[in-house]
Amino acid sequence: MSDSASQVSSRKARVASSTASLLERTAVVAKDFGRTDLVRRLENAQVRVNDPRIRIVVVGPLKQGKSQFVNSLLGIDVCSVGDDETTAVATVVQYAETAVAELILADPGAAPIRVPLPLEELMGITPATPRAEGREVLRVEVGVASPLLADGLVLIDTPGVGGHGNPHAAGTLGLITAADAVLVLSDSSQEFTEPELGFIRQVVNLCPAVAGLISKTDLYPHWRQILDADRGHLQRAGLDLPLIPISSVLRSHALRLGDKELEAESGFLDLYQFLRDNVVARAESNTRRAVAMDVRSSAAHLTLEMGSELAALKDPSTAQAAVAGLQRARAAAEELHKKTSLWQQSLGDGIADLAADIDHDLRDRLRRVTRQAEETVDEGDPGKDWDVVGEWLEQEIATAIGDNFVWAHDRAQWLAEVVAQHFAETGDVALPHLDVADTDGFLEPVGALSDLESGRIGITQKVLVGMRGSYGGVLMFGLITTMMGMALVNPISIGAGVLLGTKAYREDKQAQVLKRRAEAKAAIRRFADDVSFQVGKESKDRLRLVQRLLRDHFTDIAEQALRSINESLRATQEAAQLESSEHAARIKRLETDMRVVAELDAVAGTLIGETPAPASAKVSNA
Repeated sequence: MSDSASQVSSRKARVASSTASLLERTAVVAKDFGRTDLVRRLENAQVRVNDPRIRIVVVGPLKQGKSQFVNSLLGIDVCSVGDDETTAVATVVQYAETAVAELILADPGAAPIRVPLPLEELMGITPATPRAEGREVLRVEVGVASPLLADGLVLIDTPGVGGHGNPHAAGTLGLITAADAVLVLSDSSQEFTEPELGFIRQVVNLCPAVAGLISKTDLYPHWRQILDADRGHLQRAGLDLPLIPISSVLRSHALRLGDKELEAESGFLDLYQFLRDNVVARAESNTRRAVAMDVRSSAAHLTLEMGSELAALKDPSTAQAAVAGLQRARAAAEELHKKTSLWQQSLGDGIADLAADIDHDLRDRLRRVTRQAEETVDEGDPGKDWDVVGEWLEQEIATAIGDNFVWAHDRAQWLAEVVAQHFAETGDVALPHLDVADTDGFLEPVGALSDLESGRIGITQKVLVGMRGSYGGVLMFGLITTMMGMALVNPISIGAGVLLGTKAYREDKQAQVLKRRAEAKAAIRRFADDVSFQVGKESKDRLRLVQRLLRDHFTDIAEQALRSINESLRATQEAAQLESSEHAARIKRLETDMRVVAELDAVAGTLIGETPAPASAKVSNA
């Protein structure tokens, strides 16, 4: 493994080591004061910090070399490679001392089922694999002893997006919300297509660390012109992301030969630079900010409790002052309870409004696509171009679903910020990470678009249609000409039959076209209705998950704040009853603990670039 890869995979572990110590010291103080709620919060934060995984999702259209890229990056063949669509199920590749593979199956109402998968069956696994026994295949998890994965790097190879009958585009977006970075592959055989630009726009809105990889530069000598053209497309579309030309074949040769020059030519060193600067650095910043907010919030709760007790111990005045303090604490507790009901109401109303807006947005997008498809059908004979119409329709509907998913995710983030405003007086409130990637059955494929007759008829059928139309003309004009002494079949009756037969053939052809148009429109509406039904259900499931995440997160915050008020009230009451001989020792202990908490708060401030204030000032202000 190259030095660049080693640096990428180890930097996050170093940050975890430094921040875990701060969380542990704060938890010790909280435990001494019996604040099990704060201890639980800090322990949960420590679990997140100690998780060194960096999740990188590899996405892109069909046959762009995603699986080959993952294999060459690891130096191990773990993903299927072939001319056809070989990756039909998302494959999660992470570190394991012994190579192992598992099939993750959906079990509605219970935890997913894990089925051991022999390594020899790993290549070419499909949703219809017999090992699933009819259950839905959620993903394949593979563990390999790759040095690149040893420090927490996790690669997720996804099915190709785009293409006729391909259902994967919207489902792939669900994985991106939990990703630390997304790599979008497009080979250098052609410029970005409009569907690719639309998908990249959705990805950029879901993940801030996105890079475009222009693959297969070893196959196409004109890849530099393609790269320049792609950059122009991104600039015109208002999309800001780096494009990195790579060659998985050159990378594989470089690993086998130990050739550093060949590795540099493969473009993978530029990829490592992107991961260091845009992925690892951002993950470090997010980790520091999250730890700082958890520590400073816990310090504020502890300072409130200790400060109340210390003020009561130091105040020698009569019980009236203590009573006044108790009344203020009680008023604060009542106000907090009032705010609790307000944020719950805001969350409930917000989810209801969000569900209605998402459903309306989805229906509106699908109606626009349906109208465009019907207009296309009315412009010609759908039987001739039904495959093209079907491919366009499925691509447009996939784009509409993806845009709806991105918009819903943004609105859910906005709702979390609205609810957090109810807690503004308690300081900065951390927002939960709305990870909906584990929603079982996310965007299950719907039934395919119905087939349609091509409308092509053979010469025999054309003759029969013409003869049916000409029969009346021959007979009618033949009878008229018999009055003139002519035979029943004569040039006049034959000519009339030809004219009427041609007219009948044209009318029959037009009637068949109108029939196919009606059938095509009905098929389009059924397909859109099936999509709306399925996606609508998945959207409701996703919103219920978001509601639970927000409810649990803000309930914990509200309970911590309420407990701090109650503990302050209790401490004030106990301080008033404390024996005078114990005052000095208790005051000394509280002042010492407050200095420790102030120091922890100052260290947390340095994590986000704040200049620490003197500890004595913090204690006196408290």
